[in-house]
Amino acid sequence: MSEIEAAKSTITNLESTLNETNNSISSNQDEINKLKSENEDLSKKLSNLNSQLSELNNTLLQRDTQIQELNDALTEKDQAIESTTAHLQEVETELDELKPPEIGAGGFISDERITCPMCGAVGQDIKTVEDKSKVLSYVGHIPMYAKKHVCKKCGYEF
Repeated sequence: MSEIEAAKSTITNLESTLNETNNSISSNQDEINKLKSENEDLSKKLSNLNSQLSELNNTLLQRDTQIQELNDALTEKDQAIESTTAHLQEVETELDELKPPEIGAGGFISDERITCPMCGAVGQDIKTVEDKSKVLSYVGHIPMYAKKHVCKKCGYEF
């Protein structure tokens, strides 16, 4: 009898240990299931992130291609500007060569433009007389004299 009771108490102890172990297994199984679902969620998120990364890489590649095309177009435009500028300079130099001389830039002498260097008199206040000290040439036996200007106001000869 004592052996039976000892066996029953051992069975009871073993059953309680079995229940505790089953509970532990059950909680561990729940935890495993929870971790598996978290792992699946993380895998989905990783997959989404990888797809976003590939989309961003494609967009970046397209942008780089556009930048390269724009740089090429800019280089072509710069070359066109340089050639146009060179052509413009050539045309301007040709135009400057063909430009008529400016009127009034000198070479035209008139009595009204003569000014006395001493008093500043102009026009009718200046008279032109022959300079008998300078013979330019002879026409027959008559000498041709140089001309000089005399101011009527101050008498200065120039």
